[in-house]
Amino acid sequence: MSKERKSRYTEAQARAASKYLKESVEDIRIRVPKGQKAIIKEHAESQGESMNAFVIRAIDETMQRDSGSDQAGE
Repeated sequence: MSKERKSRYTEAQARAASKYLKESVEDIRIRVPKGQKAIIKEHAESQGESMNAFVIRAIDETMQRDSGSDQAGE
């Protein structure tokens, strides 16, 4: 057996995924105090969401509340 690690994805699938991410999404990195990540993750899971979905929802809801309209997320 080769020492190379076998991927679950073909090279073409990896290229397609990379292209999709490059064209469709942007990254935002946030830092939280030690221990806060676990609290956020637990809360998100209790709501049936991923941490990413929870953070996006929290941002959208806060932007809507701050602007007093339904313009956030557009």
